[in-house]
Amino acid sequence: MRQLCVLHAFLFASSMALSAQAQISRPPITGIAHVGFYVSDQAKADEFYGHVLGYAHWTVDKPDLKFNCYKVSDRQYIKIYPGLKGDEQDRLAHVAFETTDAHAMRDYLASKGVSVPATLQPDLEGNLSFKVIDPEGRHIEFVQYVKGEKPNSAYDAPLSPARISDHIIHAGFIVHDRATEDRFYRDILGFEVMWYGGMTDTEVKWVDMRVPDGTDWLEYMLAVKNPSVRSRGVNNHFALGVEKIQPAYQAVLERGYKPPEPPKIGRDGKWQLNIYDPDQTRVEFMEFKPTQTPCCSPMKMK
Repeated sequence: MRQLCVLHAFLFASSMALSAQAQISRPPITGIAHVGFYVSDQAKADEFYGHVLGYAHWTVDKPDLKFNCYKVSDRQYIKIYPGLKGDEQDRLAHVAFETTDAHAMRDYLASKGVSVPATLQPDLEGNLSFKVIDPEGRHIEFVQYVKGEKPNSAYDAPLSPARISDHIIHAGFIVHDRATEDRFYRDILGFEVMWYGGMTDTEVKWVDMRVPDGTDWLEYMLAVKNPSVRSRGVNNHFALGVEKIQPAYQAVLERGYKPPEPPKIGRDGKWQLNIYDPDQTRVEFMEFKPTQTPCCSPMKMK
């Protein structure tokens, strides 16, 4: 009888554990929190991100961590890290997405077999954040903003009136295997296809994967083989949203930067302007809405 009771207790506990695991749900992912890039010369990078783009920044200078943080808005940043070692090093350090509950996100990802930190601690900004590695080795961070717990007062610094854009609308990077990445971003994280297209109507070279609970997106950059430094810089990029492209174009010209080409309408039907930081990372100004019908596939708009 005692053995039977023990067996029943074990089966009940196992059932409860499996039920609890099955009930773990993904917390909201609301948008891009920040992007991080490596540069070879911090002063030259500051001329670009601070002067040309118009963002105010502050510096984190610790023995094990150094970067300039450029404030796009109260919820979005660009982190620029020194120490780019050469042409073979990827400029893109990581992409961070905002979530409403970092602990729940950690538990959810763990339930899906994703390697996550054992515990979470407040980061330099006083927020909760952690990093994972996606199936192709890209560092992806999740950030929960914790109101009133920012030990570094610089993060409450005023926004620069010179900033050309106040919104990072997407980040993109090279993807070698769309199906493999889909299992992480679509199946686990809940991203959905917003638009896809290519240089012709029949090819798929770019896939815009929108966050499940917001309007920002991640762009798969497909069919990139043996990329050069220039090609990696073009593909591993981020985009700043603007209402109209011409004022952005005029602003960068007035600040001494001459884009390699004038604004144009992309295959997604949106006006865009491509400029490049001193280490060839592409920054794309893009209007929020198409002015022409996008090629290749319908565009889902929220």
